[in-house]
Amino acid sequence: MENNSFDVIIIGGSYSGLAAGMSLGRALKRVLIIDSGWPCNRQTPYSHNFLTRDGETPGSIALLGKEQVLRYDTVRFFNGEAVEGTRMSDGFEIKAASGEVFRGHRLVFATGIRDMPPAIGGLAECWGISVLHCPYCHGYEVRGEVTGVLGNGEAGFETAILISNWTTYLTLFTNGPSTLSAENVQSLGRRGIAIVEKEVARIGHTKGHLERLAFKDGSGVTLSALYTRAPFEQHCKLPEALGCELTEEGYIKTDALNETTVNGVYACGDNVSRMRTVANAAAMGTVTGIMVSRKMIFENI
Repeated sequence: MENNSFDVIIIGGSYSGLAAGMSLGRALKRVLIIDSGWPCNRQTPYSHNFLTRDGETPGSIALLGKEQVLRYDTVRFFNGEAVEGTRMSDGFEIKAASGEVFRGHRLVFATGIRDMPPAIGGLAECWGISVLHCPYCHGYEVRGEVTGVLGNGEAGFETAILISNWTTYLTLFTNGPSTLSAENVQSLGRRGIAIVEKEVARIGHTKGHLERLAFKDGSGVTLSALYTRAPFEQHCKLPEALGCELTEEGYIKTDALNETTVNGVYACGDNVSRMRTVANAAAMGTVTGIMVSRKMIFENI
């Protein structure tokens, strides 16, 4: 590739972006993958529920994926952060933080989301290790352990009910006065799930492995794992800057072909879907790469 013009620019080079790049590379498209090297699961020690890769580290899966994608000679990888995006008459212009400028006829955002867990001491260090968001990714490894759910109201109730599939040693910590309905309380009680309304002061841990939940009144409990649904924001603001609409939950809105509300701009992976698994991200990227190439091929009829 002699210049900085491409058929498709993919922003985000983890599982979804790499999978999209592979599909496009196999379709003989000139592709640039821009990646900042800051995935949301960077602290997670092992990835699960991904056939043929179960139990491997997220980094090793991504590294193998990158090696395989770059075997296609029309695919290029750029280490850096995309900071500006502009709509052009024939596509899009993307500027990197280092100053380089790239042009592409199509854009794919595989940029993921940024979790914003509660500002509780020790929680950030445990995030993805022993403070968890998904039992389908991590629940088997802590099955039967003394476990907590940090949440309140309907969301806390739903999470506690879900997690009760993996352990009977379960407590819902509302981190202050409960907002659970009477029906919720009764349902939790029938399942033996205790409710603790004390405010959490900090999480005691060793290298991210949870040991103790300490409360502001000086008391505490021993735990092996804690689940919580953290709010999130889009990791990359360029889709919104280009006019892509978000859903009420904050995901990028896409159609059945993974195209956003902006013509020529696609999105895939965690920035689009609640289903935050490596397998799902890779599957969405594969589909997106196929759909982008098909549309480009048929436009030339």
